[in-house]
Amino acid sequence: MKQLVLSEWLLTQLNHSDFPIRMPNHRRIYEVIRRAITTQILPAGERLPSTRSLAEDLTVSRNTILAAFEQLLDEGYVASQTGSGTYVTYNQHDGFSKNISLHSTVEEQSAEVNVESNAENTSLRLEASNGLSKRGLAACGSIKASNTKTNNEVQPFTPGEDDYAGFPYALWRRLLNRQWRTPDPALLDSSHDGGYLPLRKAIADYLRVSRAVNLTFDQVLITSGTQQSIDLCARLLTDHGDCAWVENPGYWAARRVLEVNGLQLHPVNVDKEGMAPSTKDYRTIPRLIYTTPSHQYPKGMVMSYGRRRLLLDYAQNCKAWVIEDDYDSEFRFEGRPISSLQGMDQNGRVLYLGTFSKVMYPGIRLGYLVVPPNLVESFKSGLYELQRPGQVVIQAALAEFIEEGHFASHIRRLRQIYGERRRLLQAALAPIATVGARLSTVDSGLHLVVEFDSVCDDVHIAELASSQGLRVYPLSHYCMGESTEKGLIIGYAYSATEHITEYGSKLAEVIQTALR
Repeated sequence: MKQLVLSEWLLTQLNHSDFPIRMPNHRRIYEVIRRAITTQILPAGERLPSTRSLAEDLTVSRNTILAAFEQLLDEGYVASQTGSGTYVTYNQHDGFSKNISLHSTVEEQSAEVNVESNAENTSLRLEASNGLSKRGLAACGSIKASNTKTNNEVQPFTPGEDDYAGFPYALWRRLLNRQWRTPDPALLDSSHDGGYLPLRKAIADYLRVSRAVNLTFDQVLITSGTQQSIDLCARLLTDHGDCAWVENPGYWAARRVLEVNGLQLHPVNVDKEGMAPSTKDYRTIPRLIYTTPSHQYPKGMVMSYGRRRLLLDYAQNCKAWVIEDDYDSEFRFEGRPISSLQGMDQNGRVLYLGTFSKVMYPGIRLGYLVVPPNLVESFKSGLYELQRPGQVVIQAALAEFIEEGHFASHIRRLRQIYGERRRLLQAALAPIATVGARLSTVDSGLHLVVEFDSVCDDVHIAELASSQGLRVYPLSHYCMGESTEKGLIIGYAYSATEHITEYGSKLAEVIQTALR
């Protein structure tokens, strides 16, 4: 950078940077030059102007420039030699460069630096800008499956999004106001004992009747949702490097939580009976098994009785813990509710979890975790020490919402709404059978699965749908390892009933055109 250009750039930065009022001039100049060096605006090998000329250009005393240069020199950002000048010796790739000679020409130095840094310039800038650890990168690695909104609007058929326009706002506001009219100081504190006791009792009663869960209220812990429940299980039951079985395809967010906690994931394929461990899988002994037996995510099948019995026996024999995620058990549209895996467990190996985000609203951030009796005290302590759970006022309002029968009524209403949308979508997508696509017939959940032959490019088909204003996810994004499953995950909970047929027909046309 030529001296005049550098001086003008420094002046601009000094005038626009938000420095503390009391910061001395030499410290301001030092900060601006240091930033220029660490961001490679001044690359390694660049010769800085003389202190005298820079003082004149910046209209400050030479002693001010000398003080700034001395600070840069002391910290290793520059090097100086009498008769040669002052040069940048720091580069972003090596830190403080050891191979830049003060006796070589400026042109030689610049060429050396460019050869060293240009090839990886983009990746280095990205790494420097985010500074994430491997664990951080793992935690942020599935944005593709969570970025669902365009201009703050959810696109039709986006999986995982729910319609809470029909939520009973007035009733909920009345229940919240009731808590504030007669405030209990305990409602303002963190939850010390696993959550608000009346809510834990209400959840226990509900699960005992509707899901055949075998429990007492003391086994119920209130969490902020599914991710926190899984995270707590991983933190308290596993060590870094332990093996965790996960369904393949499976829930990407659960995988992320387990990965961030240092577990080695072992994908287990699913078939029409659910999680289907092979002889090879059994040789990889897990510490944790994550499964969705009542409605496999994302394909939707129910784990058979025989497969459940086999899984429980294996967990007992190898002393593995089973996490049963019952993520949308409320939305079964035909037949009786499926009993929980936990209800079959005679050895205390299953931890059962659920969430209120689907039935109530996403921002409620409340879920529950049912732990075996021998883990109750440890999990209560771990939950408090690691998470400091709160929102006790909301927990109190939710307890009354359940106790007074509003929860059951709200679920019945949602089943009717979502069931009708499901039927309309199935009818609209029926023509895709003519091109070999297979539409799932599962009678529960809030999404449909369309399966393709393994040679199809489901990512491309999802992109074609997106170009038509429809957001669907490729099934292959839910897979790990060598799995070749292809298809689309199509959510219908958020799409208005009156538009389902229109949107479904448009999606059917996209699929038919792509597969032809």
